[in-house]
Amino acid sequence: MPTLDRDGLTIAYQVHGVSGLTPLLLTHGYSASSAMWGRNIPVLSTHRQVVTWDLRGHGHSASPSDPLAYSQSASVGDMAAILDACRMPQAAVGGLSLGGYLSLAFHLAYPERVASLLLFDTGPGYKRDDGRRRWNEWAEATAKSFENSGTAALSDSPEVGSGPHDPNGLALAARGILTQTDARVIESLPSVKVPTLVLVGAEDRPFLGPTDYMAAKIPGATKTVIPHSGHAPNIDNPAAFNDAVTAFLTESDQANAR
Repeated sequence: MPTLDRDGLTIAYQVHGVSGLTPLLLTHGYSASSAMWGRNIPVLSTHRQVVTWDLRGHGHSASPSDPLAYSQSASVGDMAAILDACRMPQAAVGGLSLGGYLSLAFHLAYPERVASLLLFDTGPGYKRDDGRRRWNEWAEATAKSFENSGTAALSDSPEVGSGPHDPNGLALAARGILTQTDARVIESLPSVKVPTLVLVGAEDRPFLGPTDYMAAKIPGATKTVIPHSGHAPNIDNPAAFNDAVTAFLTESDQANAR
């Protein structure tokens, strides 16, 4: 797996497929790794390059001991640096859960580099301080679980099972990347001008409301519900997921070419 040096930290990424249509950058969810896309890459990379990577504290990327090395802005910077390393000035940008939120944050920081957005089983954050406080309290409790129990604290959601994780890195990533400090991302939704796919598993109840909200706030967004799937529809129902993503990317490529 290729690696990128980011101020002395190793970020692991991989490029699949061959050059052709608009490349796709996929970001995994919290406590998962790029391995979660294994059932999707063979289909999605048929006519385009697909880039997957491991967040700081996850998988094959570095797990530094310095808490200041973990932040949403650093993760967004990692995404830009990976695209630079791949010589991709623009890409379709998407991810699941935390990866979807980071895709929105990337669009906010680098709108000119985003050809389209793909938001899977994610939310846009919180407008109000009380909602953000509850989310951050959950993130802190998650961090403490990894410190106390190691990888035994991993959830049973299917996307988190793969990848060589450092539990201390996961704890620091929960505090530094998973937590939220403001409402900039959710407030940016009406300004999104690129084609956007909002996709959710039919049984992922915590994210049915947030995906409805994003689909309503992002102009022209496409909403897709994947049946017989929970928080990881790309794993629970890969055929339906791959079909939906392929159809969206084909349509957005055509729209961008007009």
